[in-house]
Amino acid sequence: MKSVTVGVVMAAAITATVGAEDDPFLWLEEVEGDKALEWVHERNDHSLGLLKKDPRFDALRYRALKDYNAKDKIAYGRLTGGAVHNFWQDETNVRGLWRRTSLKSYKSGDPKWVDVLDFDKLAEEEGENWVYKGRKCLAPDFGRCLIELSRGGGDAVVVREFDAFTKRFVNGGFETDEAKQEVVWVDANTVLIGTDFGDGTMTDSGYANQIKLWKRNEPLSMAKLMHEGDRKDVGSFPFASHRPDGTYVGVVQAPDFFTEVIHIMDGEGEEAEMRKLALPKSISFKGFFADMIILKMRKAWTLGAKEIKPGSLVSIKVVDAIAGRPELSLQVILETGEGSSIDDVTIGRDRIFIPVLDDVTGNLKAARPDASGWQVADIGMPENGSLSVVSADDWTDAAFVNFESFLQPDTLYVVERGMAPEEITSLPTRFDTSNLVTEQKFATSADGTSVPYFLIRHKDTKMDGKTPTVLYGYGGFEISLTPGYLSGFSKLWVEEGGAYAVANIRGGGEYGPGWHQAALKENRQLAYDDFIAVGEDLISSGLTSPEHLGIRGGSNGGLLMGVMTTQRPDLWNAVICAVPLLDMMRFHTLLAGASWMGEYGNPDIPEERDYILKYSPYQNLDANKDYPEVFFYTSTKDDRVHPGHARKMAAKMLSMGKPVIYYENTEGGHSAAANLKQKAFTDALQTVYVLKKLMD
Repeated sequence: MKSVTVGVVMAAAITATVGAEDDPFLWLEEVEGDKALEWVHERNDHSLGLLKKDPRFDALRYRALKDYNAKDKIAYGRLTGGAVHNFWQDETNVRGLWRRTSLKSYKSGDPKWVDVLDFDKLAEEEGENWVYKGRKCLAPDFGRCLIELSRGGGDAVVVREFDAFTKRFVNGGFETDEAKQEVVWVDANTVLIGTDFGDGTMTDSGYANQIKLWKRNEPLSMAKLMHEGDRKDVGSFPFASHRPDGTYVGVVQAPDFFTEVIHIMDGEGEEAEMRKLALPKSISFKGFFADMIILKMRKAWTLGAKEIKPGSLVSIKVVDAIAGRPELSLQVILETGEGSSIDDVTIGRDRIFIPVLDDVTGNLKAARPDASGWQVADIGMPENGSLSVVSADDWTDAAFVNFESFLQPDTLYVVERGMAPEEITSLPTRFDTSNLVTEQKFATSADGTSVPYFLIRHKDTKMDGKTPTVLYGYGGFEISLTPGYLSGFSKLWVEEGGAYAVANIRGGGEYGPGWHQAALKENRQLAYDDFIAVGEDLISSGLTSPEHLGIRGGSNGGLLMGVMTTQRPDLWNAVICAVPLLDMMRFHTLLAGASWMGEYGNPDIPEERDYILKYSPYQNLDANKDYPEVFFYTSTKDDRVHPGHARKMAAKMLSMGKPVIYYENTEGGHSAAANLKQKAFTDALQTVYVLKKLMD
């Protein structure tokens, strides 16, 4: 599920009555309730008895963990003022190690790392189950940092000020209580903070509704209120851009996940105030470049004689946006054609890096301004795979770019001005690809739409309908599924002889905002029709059959799995449903659920409730139907998608005598894994499950 890392949700949310009147399993929403946890432990014992005790389990877990802990994996770095910072995990550094080196050393192939903060040591010294969640360091020397630490891996964090030079937490520095929150630097003695300030300060989605200016050495209770949104918003989130060409601090107010209102802080001290920019709401804010704000348009924008197409990347001078006259300086940086979309935007010191998808495979462009506007050029990266900008530096003209495909290991390049992309390192081959092939195929959905999907299979696959196959999907929140080197579960499955497919269904971002918006709210069924069409195409092609076809998805993809279970149980023989939404009559009352009503709709509105009810998996279970066995897994510490979804769906199916495997990790947050050992464990559980269902 798409995330924003601020806010807190009150426990009282689970007492909301929507959809609860006749729910016999409502008690399973009590996350830490004794009765609920007793049920969890019983189900865990049952499921681990089936999967962990399988003779193949230990070898599968070892293979996955060996890859995760490998010393020769790429130490991906974050460029910060010319230095390279890395967060490293392996069998010794289970919780992770923050370390740094110079760019020259990093490019040498044998970096000389300097350790900055050991999170295993920190957790041991403080007796806390710390999981590192991120940091923000203040330019230009990047010595003062705001470290985010989670207890157990959830989205709620404590923020503590840390000195990266002395390698110590700052005595008396900025420090917050645990909450879903966001804190950014204004200057060395001031931060902008959105957190839980007490009753009435959070949105219904559980994120910050108030943003305050907090000065060093003053209590948080004295911080100056700078912004207050609407309780019905997703939330309001502070940002800060500190670059050599200017500093901007402000707030992104998000009415929902797909609309944004940008506010810029103007003035200093007691005179400081937030100024709302004159921009449409259907934008995606990407940052600042010199005196310009950079935006991606989610919908068309008519501005005077200009017609800006959906999916276009544009720039506007900040002063014009503040003054209410954006048309004076609006420029289109890049717009894409049919079959193409801007996948991401990363802003460097002298140029903007733009990965572009063409039929779901990537190329990389760079844009820089000149007297006539923006000049866009290809950077010259490899083709027929996925390209992602790992990091770009606001203070030096350098960026790290990663290339990979399903069968080609990651290769990391550095891109510096005036130079061709330079390969720094590549991941060694983790499995034998000599007998494997990747294909991009297209299925026809119920309404005639052509839906792409990727298929990884063995070259000598017999099209006799007997190939064990797992189909993965997501289809939501404008998230694109692009070719990525097989790892974890997907690698184990292909190594064991299975075929693996990835569906690029509507709801995702593979073809830009329109592909996403086509499956919003009342049109959600289109995403499900797309996935069904891919499943049917895999069968009609002769590759596989329902007996040998399994499906897999998590979060919004877990909802997809629930719908596929209830709508087309005849198509699949195995379902992996991870950290899912399933009770769509109550999703908006649980944890961050209200923030997703822009995607699904609002069950409190009768006409929206009606179309959601048609597909909501929990409500559509039928005791008279046969269902494939479903493997649910989630986390007690998931404070984004409530574990009650998976718990209740599993319990309801069990009450109907339906086959269920259920596993709940007691930590790990929305990823259901707090560290690499736990990732390898769940990889092995999933692999054993599909081997038993599709091959044995």
